[in-house]
Amino acid sequence: MFNHNLKLGILGGGQLEKMSAMSAAELGIKVIIYTDEQDAPASQVAYKTISGALDDFEALEEFAQHVDIITYEFENMPLESIKHLQKFIPVLPDERLLEISQHRIREKTFLNDLGIKTTNWHSVSCVEDIERLFEETKLNAYIIKTNRFGYDGKGQVKVHIDQNFKEDFESLKTTDLIAEEVVDFMAEISVIVARDKTGRLVNYPPVVNEHKNHILHKTIAPAEMPYEILREAIEAAYKIANEIDLIGVLSVEYFVTAEGKVLANEIAPRPHNSGHWTIDACDFSQFDQHVRAVCALDVIPPHQHSKAEMINLIGDDVKECDKYLRHERTHLHLYGKKDIRPGRKMGHVTILK
Repeated sequence: MFNHNLKLGILGGGQLEKMSAMSAAELGIKVIIYTDEQDAPASQVAYKTISGALDDFEALEEFAQHVDIITYEFENMPLESIKHLQKFIPVLPDERLLEISQHRIREKTFLNDLGIKTTNWHSVSCVEDIERLFEETKLNAYIIKTNRFGYDGKGQVKVHIDQNFKEDFESLKTTDLIAEEVVDFMAEISVIVARDKTGRLVNYPPVVNEHKNHILHKTIAPAEMPYEILREAIEAAYKIANEIDLIGVLSVEYFVTAEGKVLANEIAPRPHNSGHWTIDACDFSQFDQHVRAVCALDVIPPHQHSKAEMINLIGDDVKECDKYLRHERTHLHLYGKKDIRPGRKMGHVTILK
């Protein structure tokens, strides 16, 4: 029997947590947020907010006493904190997925071991490693990324064989790096899957993602591509979810080349920006599915009732959001962040077609 008095703890207080809390509230589930952020967006809708640092074990233990189960919606959560919490209470998805997704080489190795194709990559730690790569492979350019804490274009540089890239390399401020071959892709797509405690898997249609300045700008749902490409992306996401015994929501991002190759790029063990359109264009959103899965409810095969475009409102874009309020079939979502900064996600709008 469903426990409608369930208390769900969420680590973090941003927009993903806010939208998850709204989904949980529809089921009568009380959400308690644990965050180190003042005036966090999720606090606007949560049942309760507990303030504390994500590496404060004592504060985390107290948080655990207030909830029945814990989830998180940012893959760079301190892994030791998750492991510590699991001594007292279930944390979903479990730490194995975090260990994989927090380190690019570990992530690429995991995908390749499953037979899932990625761009060719190499472990590097110094300028000499890059110079040796150029000599051995005869390629003209590489993308150098930090193995940890890189997102939205942060923690990466593109280096060319005919330039002095020492300064670019040093700007990354770490020797824990990966060099990825540059992919000539025609599109970037992603797939979101949800899996519950029974092992049941459901997915949303693959979508096309367009980026500006390395930040997601627009998602087009569904992706209009050959069936074989979409099937390969979905099957790879299912393989990942089953291998790690996922309970929750998982997003997988891919490059699609002009030759039709599907190359996995990143995995995210949480609701994803490219799935925000599901709130307005599907009967069950990605946030509904995540809450259901971690709270031991069945995930439901989602139905997309409308084609959709989701546009992120980045930085000053939010100052022009009034124009979206005047149109039919247009849904504006503002996250409630006080400070507008360049590159900061302030909201999104979903336009139903």
